[in-house]
Amino acid sequence: MEKQHFNLTTDSWIKVIDRQTNQEQMVSLIELFENAQNYRALSGEMRSQDLAILRFLLAILTAVYSRFDADDEPYDWVTVDEDSMRDTGEVDRDDQENIEEDLFDTWKQLFNNGHFTQMVITYLKRYADRFDLFGEQPFYQVTEDDYNHFVPKKKQIAGAEGPGTVAIKQINRQISESGHTPSLFSPKSDEFKNDIQLDELARWLITYQNFTGVTDKTKIEMPDKFSTASGWLYKLGPVFADGDTLFQTLMLNLVLVEEDKPYNPPKPVWEQAVPQYVEDRKKQNLPDNLAELYTTWSRLLHINWDEQGTPTIFSAGLPMFESDDAFIEPMTVWRFDKRTDHYRPAVKGLRSLGTAMWRNFGQYVQVEEANDKHEPEIVKWLRVLKDRGLIPQSTLLTLASVALISDGNATSQSPVAEVYDDMHINADVLFDENPDKAQRWPIRIEDMIELTQKVGSDYWRFAVNIAHIRNLDYRPFANKMSAAFYDGLNGPFNKWLRSLTNEEDRDKKSNEWKKEIKSYVLKTANEVIQSSSPRDMAGFIDVNGVVDKSKGLVNIFTVNNRLRYQVQADLKS
Repeated sequence: MEKQHFNLTTDSWIKVIDRQTNQEQMVSLIELFENAQNYRALSGEMRSQDLAILRFLLAILTAVYSRFDADDEPYDWVTVDEDSMRDTGEVDRDDQENIEEDLFDTWKQLFNNGHFTQMVITYLKRYADRFDLFGEQPFYQVTEDDYNHFVPKKKQIAGAEGPGTVAIKQINRQISESGHTPSLFSPKSDEFKNDIQLDELARWLITYQNFTGVTDKTKIEMPDKFSTASGWLYKLGPVFADGDTLFQTLMLNLVLVEEDKPYNPPKPVWEQAVPQYVEDRKKQNLPDNLAELYTTWSRLLHINWDEQGTPTIFSAGLPMFESDDAFIEPMTVWRFDKRTDHYRPAVKGLRSLGTAMWRNFGQYVQVEEANDKHEPEIVKWLRVLKDRGLIPQSTLLTLASVALISDGNATSQSPVAEVYDDMHINADVLFDENPDKAQRWPIRIEDMIELTQKVGSDYWRFAVNIAHIRNLDYRPFANKMSAAFYDGLNGPFNKWLRSLTNEEDRDKKSNEWKKEIKSYVLKTANEVIQSSSPRDMAGFIDVNGVVDKSKGLVNIFTVNNRLRYQVQADLKS
């Protein structure tokens, strides 16, 4: 078979939406960086795929603009090898303040110019051989020799023969089908599940390295045993900034300066020789730079192509570093684990599938100083941009979240659902630092959310009481009604959140929401009453005092009166 080539720098593989036509296009890396300002967003098969590719693109930008300024000149404090375009020598850590100022200046010039510079294209051309799916060092893969060097002898391969294969239908996260568990709702029929185009393969390779499950059995050889790890992005509770254009999205998430962290040279995976990369990964050290973190592999993958161009993919697990207190990671929310006294990424699970972002506002924004709260680093970065005047105070920021939810099975961690959510809020509202603490918008917003949760609890109790009237199992019935209640609130709350400005009277806007939530809960309860049955109206005498401690009549009207009374009390408190 003639030697194939598919180079991600020049061949089209990234799906984007054109701003002018709103039509989907497929572009190469070079086309994307030359025209990012002309694209609305990434448009892959899944939102989680878009997030994985976004981080891949950010790794390229970080590798370039951590070394070169907006005029495509190397910084004074870094020595860049002309051939490899990599850092050589040590950076003077005493020069940290100047380093940060130069990096902020680069970010500012790029953002104001509205496009990326030629140096990104120069860099991609320099490393083009590492972006070829069929290159001597194929993209996001290893050679057969490298694969066999790192796996145990009994797991070694020869051509298309050997253990440890993973099917295309498993790498494709829209299907995620193993040999033992068929995917019932696959977008492809059985005979086509393992068919794939090269552009599609490139997208899924990046996605799979980020969102790997733990079904494969082959691992690299290590002195000590280790558990097969899932992909790094699969371990996070993702949050990122979404812009009006792809250029804006890339810029808002381009963290060139990390708070309280010294400059470390970028080391994306394609700048490293595979043997050295694997040896470093064996140490299980958390990366000290974002380019390396964003291109972290969870598997050694080797692809063998037969004469018909059909791939056989071999996969071997790599040890993964710990996520505890991994604050170099910008794109996650955190949860404090009291048992270990460490912060861990707040990973979304099946139980929290329907919980909207705004209900966990305090996870995304530091409302008040607290020992058990840690603000996402991307939010800290946006605050710095606002404080330095690099983005306008009135910028409407969009915080977005994409979660690929696993089945919760420790032996598979196969994806079963994908959830996207976002919230829009003005920068001067999100980062309000009013000297009067009671007037700070984040505190007011959190107060309104707590009030909404109280009213939500009142409604849940209302649903419980109806279940008692109908002689139903109250928990699933009330939980279902409660979920529908909150679903109906998502739109109104996000609309109210988006309407806030720093010039608005806090009390006035807070009262607006109180009126909205009161109207909503009473209207929702009234809809239940309108569809009530004769049994609901007749009710029962509560001889056991389950609902009415005075052991009187309980029907849909009395429980509705209880709801109205409790809501009124909550709104006044």
